Amino acid sequence: MKKDLISIKDLSIKEIEEIFLLTDKLKENKQKYSQSLKGKTIALIFQKPSNRTRVAFAVGMFQLGGLSIYLGPAEISLGVREAIKDVAMTLSRYVDGIVLRTYEHKNILELAKYSSVPVINGLSDLLHPCQALADLYTLREKWGSFRGRVLAYVGDGNNVTHSLLYGCAKAGLNLNIATPGKCAPKKDIVGEAKGFAVVSGAKINLGNDPLKACKDADAIYTDVWTSMGREKEARGRKKIFKDFQVNKKLLSYAKKDCLIMHCLPAHRQEEIAVEVMDSKNSIIFDQAENRLHLQKAILLKLLKGRNPKS
Repeated sequence: MKKDLISIKDLSIKEIEEIFLLTDKLKENKQKYSQSLKGKTIALIFQKPSNRTRVAFAVGMFQLGGLSIYLGPAEISLGVREAIKDVAMTLSRYVDGIVLRTYEHKNILELAKYSSVPVINGLSDLLHPCQALADLYTLREKWGSFRGRVLAYVGDGNNVTHSLLYGCAKAGLNLNIATPGKCAPKKDIVGEAKGFAVVSGAKINLGNDPLKACKDADAIYTDVWTSMGREKEARGRKKIFKDFQVNKKLLSYAKKDCLIMHCLPAHRQEEIAVEVMDSKNSIIFDQAENRLHLQKAILLKLLKGRNPKS
């Protein structure tokens, strides 16, 4: 039976903790795991541009002794040149796992439905689980525990926000979200996250006031105001989000040792002020580095010891 990573909502808190513990081990002793996926191959199907996701999976697979094959938009026009079902069934005969970075979330679901090998969501317009897991791991690394901590997210209610909602709710990390009214996260995802939060004890708060969201926060997180594929909306979004910049004023409402987070790429001096992004409290590039270590843990959990015919 195969296991996919489509959404954090599908993971138990035990599975999340297992991924984090394995990530710890991979960071501590890279050489120990250098042949763990020897003879294994993953396909990287990327319809969207990528820096961290692509490089982390490619380098991670190499460091584990395996091979990655990059398939960009020109190689596979997913659902256009070839049906997603046919791509899934063909690649399943060749590789041990598939990473898909796409636009519509339904593409991930369809690929996983017809693939007989594990499918990993490298990003869709709805969710970005690898990013949020790396973010939570980074905070765990800094704090040791999520107990009593508050993460404030300021900006667009996008795929990163959705995955942070699931992740924080599962892990027991309090989450304050501030977005412009029309840019709030999807109500069904908020509802599911609040259901998970009942079990973990996390508090999920949503609103439109960034200052209120950042009051006494332990960490502040932001993302670009205009996601890939929506560049035509950039000018209008700058007006909508003008009061949502993470800057010194916003930071003054948080705790003095408040950590600064961004999933990158960043538009410096737009959603985040340069002096804040480059401050001593910034852990932005720790997040970026941990994408590599955490994605290696995901690859090991899904691929190691798996019988290709199962």
